[in-house]
Amino acid sequence: QVQLVESGGGLVQPGGSLRLSCAASRSIFSINRMGWYRQAPGKQRELVAFITSGGSINYADSVKGRFTISRDNAKNTVYLQMNSLKPEDTAVYYCNAIDGNIFWGQGTQVTVSS
Repeated sequence: QVQLVESGGGLVQPGGSLRLSCAASRSIFSINRMGWYRQAPGKQRELVAFITSGGSINYADSVKGRFTISRDNAKNTVYLQMNSLKPEDTAVYYCNAIDGNIFWGQGTQVTVSS
């Protein structure tokens, strides 16, 4: 079992940056995969990026070159650095952990608007 708590969302202008954090309730060292998903109003939840325990990383095409996922095992935290934000990045962003079972955080709102 692991609880996930996201933070760092907010309102930002197009072209701006935000860094999301996902703090886990226990060590993430052995968690197979941790990632970020997002869900915009009226749309299905979609994968943004994930990182495996071995360090493999995958990004959705829509965020490649703009977003960076990283993990700090010592702090039990996964980050999502989001640069060059666009209005279409507006969504609730959810942290996800897969370790036999699937765990979700409560989500954090990101709004990109002028």
